[in-house]
Amino acid sequence: MAQLSDDCFAFGGALMPVDEAVALIAARISPVAGVERVALHDADNRVLAHALHAPLPLPLFSNSAVDGYALRSADLPHDAARAFPVAGRVQAGSAAAPIAPDTVMRIFTGAPMPQGADTVFMQEDVEHDADGRVILPAGLRAGANMRPAGEDIAQGALALQAGQRLRPQHVALAAALGLTHLDLRRRIRVAVFSTGNEVVAPGAPRDSAQLYDSNRFMLAGLLRRLGCDVSDLGILRDDRAALSVALEGATQGHDLVLTSGGVSTGEEDHVRASIEAAGSLVLWRMAIKPGRPVAMGVIYGTPFIGLPGNPVASFVTFAYVVRPVILALAGASPEPLVALPVRADFSYKKKKGRREYVRASLKISTEGPVAQKFPREGAGLLSSLCETNGLVELGEDIERVAPGDSVGFLPYAALV
Repeated sequence: MAQLSDDCFAFGGALMPVDEAVALIAARISPVAGVERVALHDADNRVLAHALHAPLPLPLFSNSAVDGYALRSADLPHDAARAFPVAGRVQAGSAAAPIAPDTVMRIFTGAPMPQGADTVFMQEDVEHDADGRVILPAGLRAGANMRPAGEDIAQGALALQAGQRLRPQHVALAAALGLTHLDLRRRIRVAVFSTGNEVVAPGAPRDSAQLYDSNRFMLAGLLRRLGCDVSDLGILRDDRAALSVALEGATQGHDLVLTSGGVSTGEEDHVRASIEAAGSLVLWRMAIKPGRPVAMGVIYGTPFIGLPGNPVASFVTFAYVVRPVILALAGASPEPLVALPVRADFSYKKKKGRREYVRASLKISTEGPVAQKFPREGAGLLSSLCETNGLVELGEDIERVAPGDSVGFLPYAALV
């Protein structure tokens, strides 16, 4: 498990800027110990523990990039078209015989180049005469339409960096190098629970003043998409002593404890006091909307994060606080969230000095991509996350947005 000092997240300001929060996380958290040998089929979305150097070149052998005719570059016609006899045929998966001077070989995409041949004419660029010879036009450069061995990655070259969070394309690269297993960081183990007397589990009896808990399911899904092992610890009621005991117990066997609700300054928001009783906490009042009340602390060396109870605020702060913590614990290389420039089709006013995230849908118009704002406000509107496909990011210096202004758009798919 992670072992942090009690003051590792110390911050003296009133409101922490988002970028400063992310930088602080990256600087203070070290990867958890533990490396596993994992089969390629199970490697997607895991973090590579050690740099991978290519044990073989890619491609493994020189091959044709097209269907056509292979020949030696020394025999290329330069001033006029020239006819060549066809000396053989090479298919993908078959070995090729050496090529003789002043001849060509019929070759297909991916087939190995005949020994001595280094250039391929595309079949649509040639003609045939009555004697079955191939007429090659002048002007093709030497080496055209041929993929040399090691063109993609040379043998011994760095293929994947340590800390790479593996996507399907990275797994494909490892497979192309003939590997069956990779050394990966172990999965991060996260304990998740909700807090508050106002929420009950779906399917449980509910009083008229209670809501069904949704945050636990959203957060668990986001964590699993980041490759975490998730322990669902249910709902904790607003009891300070019970919360302290539960938080302390949750540190056992987990690398991170994550809650939602109970982190504002209300009289019944007990998470802050419970953390201070069980460990140490610095309440991050981040300069972000939605989601200002975010708590972060340490309980017996294990990091704790408390997210807001409103679902949209919990979703947004997960992306900007929990996501970088998970990546840092997993030893993954930083993956900054980069907003795509699009045009706004809405008007909006905000406070300077605070970063805001507006739920929006990206539409394609004749003038390019346009962000359409969700018509209603409110950090509790789950429908706003379901009926949009991303967030418009409005920086701290922005005070007003007008239709046609350039804004940054973050697709939801990029947040995990």
